Amino acid sequence: MGYSYDTIKSLLISKRPEFWQALKQASQDAVSLEEILFLATLRKRADASKDIPPVDGVTSLRIAILGGYSLYPLRELIEQSLFAVGYVSHCYLGAYDNYTSEILDDTSDMVAFKPEVVILLPSQRRHSYQGALTDDRQVIEGHLKKECQQLLALTHTLHEKTKADILLYNFIPPPGHDLGTYRNKTLASPWSYTALLNLELGLNAPSYVQICDVHFMAARMGLLVAQDRRGWFESKQLGSPALLVAMARESARIIAALRQPMKKVLVLDLDNTIWGGVIGDAGLEGIELGDTSPRGEAFKYFQKYVLSLTERGILLAVCSKNDHDKAMEPFEKHPEMVLRSQHIVCFKANWQPKSDNIRAIAQELNLGLESFVFVDDNPAEIEIVRQFLPQVSTISLASDPSDYVGQLEDSHYFEPLVITREDRDRSSQYMRETRYKELQSVATDMDSYLSSLAMQATFSAFTRVDVPRIAQLINKSNQFNLTTKRRSESEVLALLASDQHVTCTIRLSDRFGDHGLISVVIGQIDGDCLHVDTWLMSCRVLKRQVEEEALNELVRLAVRSGCSQVVGHYLPSAKNGMVKSHYQNLGFTTVREDDDGGDYVLHIAGYRPKQTNISIVRSAK
Repeated sequence: MGYSYDTIKSLLISKRPEFWQALKQASQDAVSLEEILFLATLRKRADASKDIPPVDGVTSLRIAILGGYSLYPLRELIEQSLFAVGYVSHCYLGAYDNYTSEILDDTSDMVAFKPEVVILLPSQRRHSYQGALTDDRQVIEGHLKKECQQLLALTHTLHEKTKADILLYNFIPPPGHDLGTYRNKTLASPWSYTALLNLELGLNAPSYVQICDVHFMAARMGLLVAQDRRGWFESKQLGSPALLVAMARESARIIAALRQPMKKVLVLDLDNTIWGGVIGDAGLEGIELGDTSPRGEAFKYFQKYVLSLTERGILLAVCSKNDHDKAMEPFEKHPEMVLRSQHIVCFKANWQPKSDNIRAIAQELNLGLESFVFVDDNPAEIEIVRQFLPQVSTISLASDPSDYVGQLEDSHYFEPLVITREDRDRSSQYMRETRYKELQSVATDMDSYLSSLAMQATFSAFTRVDVPRIAQLINKSNQFNLTTKRRSESEVLALLASDQHVTCTIRLSDRFGDHGLISVVIGQIDGDCLHVDTWLMSCRVLKRQVEEEALNELVRLAVRSGCSQVVGHYLPSAKNGMVKSHYQNLGFTTVREDDDGGDYVLHIAGYRPKQTNISIVRSAK
């Protein structure tokens, strides 16, 4: 529901706990700088109040904002935008244009603040080409690459000192007509130089740096609208109020995405969603799809975009009120269909409520409902799903199919921070699950079934190249996850150099294909004990003896580290009940078990490795 500002003020004055939800909703809906600053003022008044109950369901975060501009009111906008997505921020604000000293000085207040995230807005005036327009291309390119290297070296120093994730703002091209057509004939023109510098920064940014693309934001709203020359001369603002709001929103989205996994499943309606018309009424020849009409072409374009999402690791499912055979017919027979049955990991076409079908899809894929996005052209169906499955995100498609792609693009649900090989292969991996189930149904016993898979597991200590996938698994695995500890890429990188930790990744392949990196284990050495800090695994390889081989490896690493026992910990969450008995099932002795979880110990003396049907390969670090 929407809240008027008078209502929110009234809730604050009366010290009602509903104030926080109203403020959060209003913060999500606000569009102007003035609105957001007003809401920020209310938040500060509530924070200072001794009577109003504290805000629930938010995460505390330490953020430093540094840059070559005046950082007020950007700070207020960022803090309120973070509140809108569930974070209460404690902020260090750098001095105007003093970011280099603050980063290089080991004794600076910024370093002492120990930020978890640093937002860095380098000065555009420091990173412009000062040579002649007629300079040789090689000279300009050399200068540009040096600028890029120096800026990224600064982020490296910043990361080394703070271990923080870094949001690096790139630069805005000038909107003026200066130079005319000549601007594209030399890299020395401000337009060309800025565009290429932005590209170099993005292509060379390390994993702990996320580019906050102010270039794109300014271009999207219009460079003339984004620019504010008076704002620069009067108060050293980077851009217009509209641009500052967009920057704050984008910063909050990136910070949240670093700590929350993106959506995993796109559930599609069929009629008037991926084709025009009702297949049950119009038949195969009567639906609108393909290049023979504008609407048909728009539906085909939408299908192409949906299919492209699978390259990011998004799974596609169908949920339609239709007869199954009739719904499948276009996927198998229509010549203009882009989506085919092999692209759909779960197909539900029946007359059951869509909320029930989506719940069934989640169970079959063994994924949480919060990872689902459902799209439908029927507002009534969208509302039913919202009511009965509030965890599922929904998109109510517009009446014009030419807008469909834009609606998905602007939803922010499918924006990857990184794309791994496992992401690209995910759809085929889930399709293989059907083949596993078919094989299991004809196997005479579990041992013969597992033996027939011809499984091979590869064990490796953490490597830099695997850091994005490791962080991805750590932050999105919920069910088979003993402690549900989250780590950013920066924190994972720090483990590579730690002599107090042992690390292990497991890759699995079998006769049906390569599953990629499917398990992560982190152990912390404490005297003669190896404490299992993190143990997680992809649920798609459950009960295939990977757990037993992971324990064998843990014991091996413990012995190598001079430990005599392995200590396991279980921290319960809303979703990891399936592993509550994990350690007991593997032969650990219970030390403590209560509502807060449990501690378990395995004495290494006399341990006999578990026998499995998996062949083992160990990769050198």
